[in-house]
Amino acid sequence: MIVIVNRFLLREGFNGITLWPFIILRSNSLKNDPILLNHERIHLRQQLELLIVFFYVWYAVEFLLKWYKYGNRLIAYKNISFEREAFTNEANLSYLKNRGLWRFWKY
Repeated sequence: MIVIVNRFLLREGFNGITLWPFIILRSNSLKNDPILLNHERIHLRQQLELLIVFFYVWYAVEFLLKWYKYGNRLIAYKNISFEREAFTNEANLSYLKNRGLWRFWKY
């Protein structure tokens, strides 16, 4: 995990993004946010499970399908299986220790 701070690489309203092997944060203070970092670490694990490239393909296709379904980009984003897993478990700082393989399928 390599953490980079650069507010210009993120859309308005987003504090972090994971692009293997980087976690990009909006500000230095977010380096001390264990919940946000856990959320992004969950994405790192998801990316590894899908050999990185397939994660991005799946993410994009699922986003487009959900955007079509809901007609709203933010609602579509929040309903992507990868995001649902990360949001649901971000406060559980031991989640990754016990997480099963391909757990995003549950979401």
